[in-house]
Amino acid sequence: MSNISLAPSIPPLQLGLGFAIALVSSLVLVPVVRHYALKADLLDAPGERKIHSQPIPRLGGVAIFVSFLVALGCLGALGQLTDLIFTRGNLGLIAGGTLMFLLGLLDDLVNLSPYVKLAGQFLASIVAFGMGVSVDALDLPGSMLLVLNALSFPVTVLWLVGISNAVNFIDGIDGLAGGVGVLSSLTMVVVALFTGQPQAALLAALLAGACLGFLIYNTNPAKIFMGDSGALFIGFTLACLGVVGVLKTYTVVMLTPMIVLCVPVLDITYSTLRRLLRGKNPFVADGDHLHHRLLKAGLSQRKTVFAFYLVCIFSGLLVSHYVRSDWFYLKMVGGVILLTIALLALLRMNDLRLKPATPVTTEDEVQQPTADADEPSL
Repeated sequence: MSNISLAPSIPPLQLGLGFAIALVSSLVLVPVVRHYALKADLLDAPGERKIHSQPIPRLGGVAIFVSFLVALGCLGALGQLTDLIFTRGNLGLIAGGTLMFLLGLLDDLVNLSPYVKLAGQFLASIVAFGMGVSVDALDLPGSMLLVLNALSFPVTVLWLVGISNAVNFIDGIDGLAGGVGVLSSLTMVVVALFTGQPQAALLAALLAGACLGFLIYNTNPAKIFMGDSGALFIGFTLACLGVVGVLKTYTVVMLTPMIVLCVPVLDITYSTLRRLLRGKNPFVADGDHLHHRLLKAGLSQRKTVFAFYLVCIFSGLLVSHYVRSDWFYLKMVGGVILLTIALLALLRMNDLRLKPATPVTTEDEVQQPTADADEPSL
């Protein structure tokens, strides 16, 4: 831990500006996307494996992705941040993330087969690896540095594909994937700041803002879903940030990014092993993820989501303690929670929250639980 800095290495104003631009852009774009999806009949229809009972627009990922790019472009236009944003690793994140978003969007529109999606995910990950997103070495417990050499390629690609799918797996209940995206991004901001990776901290702040703007409309009962386009983009971006903003420092052990992303990692591990042990195809979606288990146990959607939020916050606190930034993390998360409450209250008070096209299920009207969208391969 000798290389861990004790103070942020980027002006807070620039970090906050990027977050604010992404947040405002998302708050504005989500209603626009929802209106278009309703008009074009691009809806997630109810089904045997779905929680919701009425069609819901599912293109929220478009607003998340565009908001991220808008904030990135605005900061780039400032000039002095160009060298910070457009590094080789970050360009790989942007290029691979764009491919992952387009793949998810195509699946939202035409419902691709699991194997086509898996091939597309590997392609996006390979592109990112070729542009500088790579796990070159792992700092193991006991101050041991494991240089991967030829193993860097498979380890990086499997990490990117795995986390992308893991986030998509948890996108099965209102507010879960979006909230996990916000909290995980905030943790990435702290880790990157206090380990000398300001460029990764900035991108994590943009992702947090874009996810939070979407989350305002995705809380139960959800008015819009992010779809595969949003879940795959968020998962891929978080996975890249775990590489370029955490493991690149060689000052944190290899478990650190897994702790940050513990909720999706635990769910995909549980789901994959469960299917294999039951002799089922691990690529075929079902309705028995961890959040489905909690719903079947009697918890409401909101209580289930809140439980996972607490896990995310606790894991973020563990990681922030490791890089000696506990209070900074708590203040930042506390501020975002207050901002979220204020935004929800403001939108409701002024009747600005979107009205659903048709009645939707409430948290106490849960049917057979399953994912909102078809799961991707893995």
